[in-house]
Amino acid sequence: MAEKIKSKIELNVELDANRIPEKLFWTAKDGGVTNEEAKAMMLSVWDSKAQETLRIDLWTKDMPVDEMKVFFHQTLVAMTNTFNKATQDEKMTATMKDFCDYFAEKLEIKK
Repeated sequence: MAEKIKSKIELNVELDANRIPEKLFWTAKDGGVTNEEAKAMMLSVWDSKAQETLRIDLWTKDMPVDEMKVFFHQTLVAMTNTFNKATQDEKMTATMKDFCDYFAEKLEIKK
C-alpha cells in the first residue's frame, strides 16, 4: 500500500478583548507560505452527511471597505472559475461571469 501524503494549512487569529479579529496569519508550507498576514479570509467546508456548507468568514477590524469590495469580487471570480472546472457547466459559468461583471460595475471596481 502506498504511503499517504499529508499537507497542512494553518490559520492563526489574534483577537482583541472583545474577540474581534485584529490580525490573521496563514501558513501553507507546501505552497511556500509561512505565517503570512492577511486582512480577510473565507473558508468553506462541505459536510457531506448534513449536505450543507460550513463557513468561517473573518476580517480584521482595520480591513478597509474598498479592499473588502475587491476581495469579494475576486472571490466571486475565483468561485466562478472553480465552479466551471468542477462541473464543466458552461451555461451557468457564463451567467456567473455576467454577475461578476455586474458586481464590479455597480461597485465601480472594474478596471
